[in-house]
Amino acid sequence: MNPHDFAALRTPEGLALLDSLRDYDPARELAVATRLRREHPAGLVSAALGQARLRQRAVAKFGAEDAYRMFFTPGGVEMATRASVAAYRADRFSALGVRSLADLCCGIGGDAIALARAGIRVLAVDRDPLTAAVARANAEALGLEGLIEVREADVTEVDTAGYDAVFLDPARRGGRGRTFDPEAYSPPLSWAVRAAGSARFAAVKIAPGIPHEAVPAEAEAEWISDHGDVKEAVLWFGTSPGAVRSTLLPGPHSLCPGNPLPDPEPGPVGRWLYEPDGAVIRAHLVAEVAAELDGRLIDPTIAYVTADELRPTPYATAYEITDVLPFNLKKLKALLREREVGILTVKKRGSAIEPEELRRKVKPQGRNAATVFLTRVAGAPSVLIGSPASPAR
Repeated sequence: MNPHDFAALRTPEGLALLDSLRDYDPARELAVATRLRREHPAGLVSAALGQARLRQRAVAKFGAEDAYRMFFTPGGVEMATRASVAAYRADRFSALGVRSLADLCCGIGGDAIALARAGIRVLAVDRDPLTAAVARANAEALGLEGLIEVREADVTEVDTAGYDAVFLDPARRGGRGRTFDPEAYSPPLSWAVRAAGSARFAAVKIAPGIPHEAVPAEAEAEWISDHGDVKEAVLWFGTSPGAVRSTLLPGPHSLCPGNPLPDPEPGPVGRWLYEPDGAVIRAHLVAEVAAELDGRLIDPTIAYVTADELRPTPYATAYEITDVLPFNLKKLKALLREREVGILTVKKRGSAIEPEELRRKVKPQGRNAATVFLTRVAGAPSVLIGSPASPAR
């Protein structure tokens, strides 16, 4: 889609065409396109069909109510912050007293929308003409144009001195796909950190796989998950230098110790096994969860916590363990067959065997369910068998 096609989509004809495609089936696109081209220009039909597909994809991130009013680019859908994560971050900025913010590399405006809904005045900047036009259209479509000013510009040339805070979301994709080198971001992380230093408060969105040693000493590092999926990491400036935080949504539930604990001593597998949330693991806060559970590791190198008692925690999923076995495929297959396990969930940590490979080899059959953990216990390849803890327990 180019700026001309996008402008056509925003005309009364284009908007009506988009509304008519809300529930269309992409599998029937050829027939739908043929029918619509009898009444509308071919270019407009192609743009509308492409936008309809993007809106359907965007529902997972923005919800149907917003997604079907907004506009998207393919890259914008891919890189946009999930609405729940953006809302959490906007609430953090609001709690800090931020009333105006420069959103640099704003993309299609997902974060700017959340910030504006939190009552924050936003300058949203992107250098791509089409992306900036889409962000502006989204602010208008959601009735937020009074709080969001969209500017097409190079973020490195924007003066942010008049704003309470800065938020930066550098592009982490290049011509060859996703980049894992922070200095290959656009703009580079080093520039983003310098720009963050110009404001009282700032946040820089980064890839969750960033090494801890790459985190600047003056930053607070936060890893965020939503419904168990790690979505992003954020460097906060002006909050708690050197702090490490894991935040789980919905909630939010935030784990942010003053002084990180050393790893607990490993020990034998108890009745309960806890699988820490990915944000906890990325933040290196498994020891804090183990202490909360009065638990221990099953292996010095494995992020599974075991305990003898079941305790509620938002930071880990609990399983009741019935069997702890040395890894032996033939014995495992026989045991699962004996127990008539046909619904098999396979998890792995510290094992070279892939879950699908194990399923093919054991051929689960039966009416019962079980969870199998492929892991190491005290350095030895092992299999743990169990089931999720009952919420009522």
